[in-house]
Amino acid sequence: MAHAQPDGYTLLLGGTLPHVNEALVKRKPLYDPVKDLDPIAGIAANSLCIAVHPAVPAQNLKELIAYAQANPGKLSYGHAGVGSIQHLTGELFKLLAGTPDIAPVAYRGTGPQITDLVGGHIQVGVPGVTGQVIELHRSGKMRVLAVTSATRLIAAPELPTAAELGFPGMTVTGSIGLLAPARTPIAITEQIAGVTRTAVADPTYKQMLIDAGIEPTFDSNPEKFRQSLESDVALWAPVVKALGLKID
Repeated sequence: MAHAQPDGYTLLLGGTLPHVNEALVKRKPLYDPVKDLDPIAGIAANSLCIAVHPAVPAQNLKELIAYAQANPGKLSYGHAGVGSIQHLTGELFKLLAGTPDIAPVAYRGTGPQITDLVGGHIQVGVPGVTGQVIELHRSGKMRVLAVTSATRLIAAPELPTAAELGFPGMTVTGSIGLLAPARTPIAITEQIAGVTRTAVADPTYKQMLIDAGIEPTFDSNPEKFRQSLESDVALWAPVVKALGLKID
């Protein structure tokens, strides 16, 4: 898509993950996410969470940290794959919490991670927040200690944010939106941005996003989406550097 004709007919549904991976994690990027892509508009933002198996005696992040420090080498956390935002968020938590002994376990996607967390094969998970995760929390099959959104989620206002619990550096979301090949005429990207805002404001579509645990983005435009993605890359650059992480 990055090398398609910039005529508005070939678009990418992407956001934080491909930007961070190509800009920071890959040794041989397939494209430059800043130079080769023109942001159009954000559609939604997906937060992550720190969740534990019910057998873990922690009701909040500070209790989890205390438990991890008292039991070095005994905890592991799952994520959706090396270089994923879940992986980076888990490592960011470890850096901020001073718990380097929590071992990462890479899965091929979020589904297997959640299955093993519910089954007790791992003690901690860093899944993206979805309707399924919220339901598993409410049913007691896992315990969500904190979400990484800037404010509490519309779909689950009972869940505290990491910032509320003393970890403002854990404010992390994954942006999802539309991008075009670089040099797409601004008149085209502005037009697509306008109809995207109209679509997100549709009550049925908006509620579908909320029910899925995803926060709609109502007022995005090319410049706001660009700034959001640039902020994501700036946020993760020191984490990737600290990890020495490369995936190819």
